[in-house]
Amino acid sequence: MKRLLFAGTTIAVLTAAAASWAAMDPIATRKAVMKNNGAAMGALAKMAKGEAPFEANAANLAVRVLYNGAVGFTDLFPDGSQTGMDTEASPKIWEDMAGFKAKGVALEEAAAGVIATPITDVDGVKAALGVIGKTCGGCHETYRIKKDG
Repeated sequence: MKRLLFAGTTIAVLTAAAASWAAMDPIATRKAVMKNNGAAMGALAKMAKGEAPFEANAANLAVRVLYNGAVGFTDLFPDGSQTGMDTEASPKIWEDMAGFKAKGVALEEAAAGVIATPITDVDGVKAALGVIGKTCGGCHETYRIKKDG
């Protein structure tokens, strides 16, 4: 319980700080958000594959991390942040901001849908990964520059 409370508090603090961080350096902020999203997806994937034991609290917290990361994420791409700091953001984001923002809303909605029906078993983890992973992948396919290697 203490671990869950700590994790929840950490998420709240990071979410509250995101707005001020974005004003200072949107590229660094969005990279940090994506790193957290990757860790959350990784935790879910390990549970789904049986590489980590299923823990309902951890699974549901991971989905909340994804939801919190999605809320306002597209605002971290202001004009002028197209280049610098080894960004993987595709120029297509700024060419099609409306489409990009729609992908952000889709991720929020996908994660909110999973939150509405909490994960109670490994099958729930697999289902969540399918819904959220498809949404993430759809955005990455269009709006992310793939690195070699």
